[in-house]
Amino acid sequence: MYDLADVLPDAELESGTNLLITGPPLSGKRRLALDILADGTRQDEGAIVVTTKDSGDKILSEYKKRIDDIENRPLGVVDCVTKQRGVGNAEDGPQLKYASSPVDMTGIGIKLSEFLQDFYERRGLQQNRVLMHSVSTLLMYSDLQTVFRFLHVFTGRVQSANGLGLYVIDSTAHDDQTMNTLTQLFDGVVELSENDAEPPRLRTAQ
Repeated sequence: MYDLADVLPDAELESGTNLLITGPPLSGKRRLALDILADGTRQDEGAIVVTTKDSGDKILSEYKKRIDDIENRPLGVVDCVTKQRGVGNAEDGPQLKYASSPVDMTGIGIKLSEFLQDFYERRGLQQNRVLMHSVSTLLMYSDLQTVFRFLHVFTGRVQSANGLGLYVIDSTAHDDQTMNTLTQLFDGVVELSENDAEPPRLRTAQ
């Protein structure tokens, strides 16, 4: 079980659960997702971020604001941005691995599997939280069918590793058909609103 009560009230989820985090821009989706990951790190769980929007360095910098001493924590980032931009040195390290672009779904899957294998099999971490930020960026580069197939495999990997998967999407950027199609892949949806006074709502599939 994954205890999310410190971030989402009364939320305790089965291992292998995949959640879609949805809301309009500036509703705090990314912040919430990173908070859920950091909450797991404090419980000595593994954390993996696949970033298609921000550089890996930016994600690590954000994580340092939540967790001290991240260099010695089981934390991995798959950066799908830096190589595409052609900026800086993009060589894989212990906490940072690179895919060539958000279109490189095979590369993304390989890097994710490397981290999962390292944490789950080599380090013996039975619980690992995985964040995909963001699904909306994938849909900017590839069609719905391609993204659906990729996420079907991705969510299956998280499930088979008894992980907790979090997937951020901008609800206003896609039509109802796209949202309904993708929602089928997930065990639950966390909905955020523009109103900060409203807490996130978790809906799980029955």
